[in-house]
Amino acid sequence: MFFIGRCRVGYKLFDPFLCSNFFSFVLLINRMKKKIVVAVTGASGSVYPKLLLKQLSKLEDQIAEVGVVMSDNAKQVWKYELGNEDYKDIPFKFYDKKDFMAPFASGSARYDTMVIIPCSMGTLGRIAGGISDDLITRAADVILKERRRLILVARDTPLNLIHIRNMQTVTEAGGIICPAVPSFYSLPKTVEEVAMTVVNRVIDLIGLEQDTYRWSES
Repeated sequence: MFFIGRCRVGYKLFDPFLCSNFFSFVLLINRMKKKIVVAVTGASGSVYPKLLLKQLSKLEDQIAEVGVVMSDNAKQVWKYELGNEDYKDIPFKFYDKKDFMAPFASGSARYDTMVIIPCSMGTLGRIAGGISDDLITRAADVILKERRRLILVARDTPLNLIHIRNMQTVTEAGGIICPAVPSFYSLPKTVEEVAMTVVNRVIDLIGLEQDTYRWSES
């Protein structure tokens, strides 16, 4: 038996009004925690998912679940650009790209945010065309149909008209195109600090609180 405020848990709730409010508050807090899908495709820029997943692990008090899915090309690019396979050590659950039994393949799992980082133009095109041929595109389709938050960190340049129109289609469907374009007003000194200017914007778009550089804030 133990007490929470005026509630005696395990025996008798002698103040039903206060106790019911307390447990409703706990339930509300749990629901406020984010359920996030992070997808990594084969575009260049493996430093971005590396830093994002590292930051998410530091913000676990605001997160209920993180599911990760990588394409085969993403794994190859990660190893080529970063010289390692450290994604295998990330403390989140990984799902195979063909695992349609993954919870976020259905809207009923209530994942509220999906980030595709980096997002290849091929992946963008399939999402814009409503083609759900793997777990990444299926999950993106689910997020859009459920009117939840889809963030595509597009990393390619220059853009042709097909790319731009696909971005328009996804934007009109409710997605957010967040190009992997760094900022420099925080005076970054390393490659990772430059990349973090993009990752910090992604974390803001997810809706997580973080301690980061803010323009005109001391």
